[in-house]
Order: sequence, then C-alpha cells, then structure tokens
Amino acid sequence: MNIILLGPPGAGKGTQSGRLVANRGMKQLSTGDMLREAVKAQTPVGIKAKAVMDAGELVSDEIVSDLIDAELAELDDATGAIFDGYPRTEAQAESLDELLTKHGRTLDYVIELEVDVDALVERITGRFSCANCGALYHDTANPPSKEGVCDTCGSTEFKRRPDDNEETVRTRMQEYRAKTAPILPGYEARGIVRRVDGMASIDELTAKIDAILG
Repeated sequence: MNIILLGPPGAGKGTQSGRLVANRGMKQLSTGDMLREAVKAQTPVGIKAKAVMDAGELVSDEIVSDLIDAELAELDDATGAIFDGYPRTEAQAESLDELLTKHGRTLDYVIELEVDVDALVERITGRFSCANCGALYHDTANPPSKEGVCDTCGSTEFKRRPDDNEETVRTRMQEYRAKTAPILPGYEARGIVRRVDGMASIDELTAKIDAILG
C-alpha cells in the first residue's frame, strides 16, 4: 500500500508516519530527510543537490524526483511507501504518478490531516526537545514529568526550533494552502482522498488512519 500524508508543518505527519513504519512495516519517504542523507552520503543526487543549495538556490523538482526514484528502486515490492511532504505541487504530483508506474506501484490513498490554524500555532510554539537525546515535549500537552528534567535521559538541557513562532507558523500555513491545495482536486477525482482531524490526539489520529487503511 502506498499513501501520501498531507498537512501543514506541525499537523503530525511525522509522528503518524513513524507509527505506520513501526506498526505496518511501511517505509517513510520524507524528502527533507532523504535530501540530508543523500548530501551526507555524497551520492550522485546528493552531490548535485549540495551544489544547488551551496549556491543559495532551491532544490529542483528534478532532483527531488531523482531521490524518490532511487528510494523506490530499493524498496521491496511488499513494502508500502508513505510520502511525507511530497508532492507539494502539481508538477511533483504528476512526477510521482510516473515514478509509481515505473516501479509497478499504485497510489492507494491521499490522507489529509486537517488543522485549525489557531490551535496549530499553540501546538507548534509550545513544543521543545531534549538537547541531548531528542525526546519531544510540549509546554502544556506533554511536559516532562519533572520540570526541567528529561524523562528519557535525565538531561536538563532543552532546545526549541527558532522558526517555531506564530508568524512563521501562519506563513507556512498560507504557503501550504497556496501550493498544496491545488493538487487535491486531481486526487479527489480518483476517489482516493480521505480527510482526518489533525487536531485529534495522537492515538485517535492513529486509529482513524488505521481504519482508512484497513
């Protein structure tokens, strides 16, 4: 089974992808992670991407497609793929269809995590992580059991992403709606779009996605 998880940054795509990987043995294809790994490993695509980024330019759709192509080529036929953060544009959606066909795969579902902007701002601006082990926390929804001490490793050092602020979150939401929303009608015409409440609890969201996938 191959699915696309759609939603703005902070909607929970990464968390739900992780659960699908753990519970269903699927492969998460996050273009951001793949790009960083390719650059670090100095693969041919990574070298090309690094040159573009070093020049201060955006990585092209062609490079992103090459990354996806390489990952799909390595996947076992029985392993489903989760596309997280891709496609973002109509051109990428067309490219993905071509790549799936090339590798003998079909797209089963496009699952959109719907969010409330104000609630999303509160969710994102309140999140932080352990600077030592990376354990995730939130000011109100998931604080450490003991204030100032990581539950996982006991560290007292925490960090927040500098772009986890209200202005940035609202800008990301506008960009998501402007760029990603246009790809939905094509998938809706194929009857494969499903929408779930991205503001539900993590467990509730997992259950809803499981119900869709069957």
